[in-house]
Amino acid sequence: MAAEKALALVVRTTDWSETSRIATLWTREFGKVRVLAKGGRRLKSNFESALDLLTLCSIVLLRKSSGTLDLLTEARVVERFSPLRQHLPALYAGYYVAELLGEGTEDYDPHPALFDEAVATLGELGTAGAATGPRLARFELVLLRELGYAPAVTECAACSSPVMGAELAFSAAGGGVLCRACQPGQRQRRSLSLAAWQTLAELAKDPEAWRRVADSAVRAEVRQVLNDYVTYWWGRRPRLLPYLGN
Repeated sequence: MAAEKALALVVRTTDWSETSRIATLWTREFGKVRVLAKGGRRLKSNFESALDLLTLCSIVLLRKSSGTLDLLTEARVVERFSPLRQHLPALYAGYYVAELLGEGTEDYDPHPALFDEAVATLGELGTAGAATGPRLARFELVLLRELGYAPAVTECAACSSPVMGAELAFSAAGGGVLCRACQPGQRQRRSLSLAAWQTLAELAKDPEAWRRVADSAVRAEVRQVLNDYVTYWWGRRPRLLPYLGN
């Protein structure tokens, strides 16, 4: 059985026995993997403290057959994202990233772009000048795009015509932004301001757009829109949503 190397984010851990742990890791190479770390609870082990939640680590694992846990043989810390621990809204946002990756994705479905976005998000949350809400919104839109569930933003979700920014609405059930003509056909919808629509469009296409979202009312509206959409897409309300700021 060949050993595999990967770069991984720790998104969940559970004690398995007096000495071992089970961890859910989101890797760049393989996507989500579930591993057994034998001896992972010992102070001195091959894992040091690399299995702490929201740690980026380099790992070595042995891939097992379908339906069984992979065996983690080594894990070394690469990054701990220390600013997260110093800013409570950023920490909650980091936990939310872990929740989406750990519970909203399939095993062994790699998305390198999503992994890179998650690492960038965790690295920027809590740093000076980093707005938590917009940064998290950018991550959510990348996740939805990579998994094939991106909301329609620049064209109507119902009729596919280009939207012009006037009298728009957003429908999670309908798949995104709705033009005025299509709104009566969607019972579950909320009005969408021009500023919020423009912000969503920019966040979806520009990796740096989150740095320019300064208006608190726009942040709140974008947060509510994405809360609705993520909840509808997932089929349940993520546990961390009530703790997220704008």
